[in-house]
Amino acid sequence: MSITTGLFYLLSAVLLYAAFRVITTRNPVHAVLFLVLTFFQASMIWMILKAEFLSLTLILVYVGAVMVLFLFVVMMLDVNIEKLRLGFWKQFPLAAFIGVMIILEMSAVLMGGFRVTEDVSSVVQLTQSSVPKSNTKELGILLYTQYLYPLEIAAAILLVAMIAAIALTLRQRKDVKAIDPARQVRVKATDRLLVVKMSPTMLAPTSESSPSEIKA
Repeated sequence: MSITTGLFYLLSAVLLYAAFRVITTRNPVHAVLFLVLTFFQASMIWMILKAEFLSLTLILVYVGAVMVLFLFVVMMLDVNIEKLRLGFWKQFPLAAFIGVMIILEMSAVLMGGFRVTEDVSSVVQLTQSSVPKSNTKELGILLYTQYLYPLEIAAAILLVAMIAAIALTLRQRKDVKAIDPARQVRVKATDRLLVVKMSPTMLAPTSESSPSEIKA
């Protein structure tokens, strides 16, 4: 057994253990950390399989952004774990049965895909050894040539979804002062300053009037 095969089995074992701990640990913060470990192991497996782009994307996008956000949300929320786990063991047999069926179906599909004849495998090895290529470069060429329009449509959909999420979560609070830029630009001097004419409350003293008249 080669070093690559040994690393593959080691990383796969750690990945399965971390994935199992995600759904069995009692602390939600620990579950998120185990999920981060699962993503790291999957990334290393993709690196061994020479899928560098997928490996780095998994670390940068999921571990670097999504899981950090999940971790902050879980730490800030006051989650009652006891209420969430009341019906866990009641549903566990059904969940275990469905999980075993999914594993068997995936194994059947993957084992059928791994059955490659010797001639085809030798041709693939000869092609890979004779023509060195970069997976990231080839993927970039496909994305920005053949799949350019689907990529732009997906980017537009994600942009609309992001704007919609911001608009849905935006709420106007009464205890916060907000300034409308449009009204601020259209403001005039008469709107800022109001001159009010008021009558005097008492007469100003003159030289002809005596102090007693002023007091009266």
